[in-house]
Amino acid sequence: MPYAIPHILIADDELSMRELLEYMLTKEGYRVSCAENGRKAITMIESTPFDLLICDIRLGDISGLEVLKAAKKINPQTVVIMISAYTTTETAVESMNAGAFDFVPKPFNNQELKQTIANALTLKTVEDEKLSLDSALKKTLHFGKIIGNSPKMLIVYEMIRQVAKTTTNILLTGESGTGKELAARAIHAESNRSDKPFVAVNCGGIPETLVESELLGYKKGAFTGANQDKKGLFEVANKGTIFLDEIGELSISLQVKLLRVVQEKAFKPVGAGEDINVDVRIITATNKILEEEVIAGRFREDLFYRLNVIGIRMPSLRERKEDIRLLAHHFLEKYSREMGKGITKLSSYAIDLLNKYDFPGNIRELENLIERSVALSNTNIILPESLAISLHKQIHKRRWIEGVKNKRFDLEDVENGVSLDNILEEIEKGYVEKAMELTRGDKARAAELLKINLRSLRYRLDKLSIKK
Repeated sequence: MPYAIPHILIADDELSMRELLEYMLTKEGYRVSCAENGRKAITMIESTPFDLLICDIRLGDISGLEVLKAAKKINPQTVVIMISAYTTTETAVESMNAGAFDFVPKPFNNQELKQTIANALTLKTVEDEKLSLDSALKKTLHFGKIIGNSPKMLIVYEMIRQVAKTTTNILLTGESGTGKELAARAIHAESNRSDKPFVAVNCGGIPETLVESELLGYKKGAFTGANQDKKGLFEVANKGTIFLDEIGELSISLQVKLLRVVQEKAFKPVGAGEDINVDVRIITATNKILEEEVIAGRFREDLFYRLNVIGIRMPSLRERKEDIRLLAHHFLEKYSREMGKGITKLSSYAIDLLNKYDFPGNIRELENLIERSVALSNTNIILPESLAISLHKQIHKRRWIEGVKNKRFDLEDVENGVSLDNILEEIEKGYVEKAMELTRGDKARAAELLKINLRSLRYRLDKLSIKK
């Protein structure tokens, strides 16, 4: 940014509005300049690199849309927020198409406008940084097909770079929808095997009776219907990489066969008398905690240690909320292009709504939500009502209420008298239990999610009789 303190230009023909905004924004710590008409605003923009322009639609001499277009032509990096007491959908859409960050109707809520300004300046900071990024940093924003530049994702990228050139077995862990297959593909793409096959196998999607023949292949006549030899996926992946997703779904008997392949890089196809040797890099993934599966006897300990030579954990979307905007715009561009629509952006309020949502389905759920919103939208911008996220919130709210003793909290009950202490305790218990569930019992991480210290969490676990 050109100034350490953001410099804002207010263009409005009403003196009272200019004074209100100048007082409010100066109090927030911004540098503020004012223009009483459109031509003066353009003159000021030509001589001063403002970070943000707040512009009324009606300015007396020329239209605010003309000022918007001129500002964008003079300095495309200037972020513009349009305001007006004469709001129509057509005006809002035209403003967005001309490059406005957002359209705020008058009278506005001061706090909401402040948040919109903060969001706009945050976006400008990100875009300014993008312009100056060198090729290495650009790569971190889009590592292969993985998108994100949050601290947790930068750690993942560095891990991928470190292990890609090796032949070491890798175990990717994380919740469903966090991008484990994309990470596996990135490892393959960065490796010395990138020009060789990458074979992805969903171990949970193949009937157990067929897994062995799919992975190892079979000889003609090995069983009814085996009319010819068939290569197994390990042989197909020879010299390349095989990715075994949902590895925790394999039965113990198949784990024994897989262990030999992992140890010796050799196997017998079903019905074969001789071994086939392969040179293949093995990457596995699971959304289960395999250590617990080993303790429970559902996963072989020796196989676990063979596969988990290096472990990489893919963070959930709620752990990397800084990436929601990048991901949402990526999916918006993708589905707008696929559906032949001219939808170019999400409104700042829509982004705020996404940031407030936990996305239990992670990136996969966000993608589905944006795809649906693009399909249903009739404008060139995704507005909050287009997201249909309230439906998701209602579903997860019902699930949460069911987890809190199946009790519904209804404000109408106050009329008949309620126990506020009991209600607050149940709410507290619900949030603590949810945090412990999300972190699989990791108290330090649960305390971080709840924004309390570890000692405070332990106190609540004891007080609320929650299983540790």
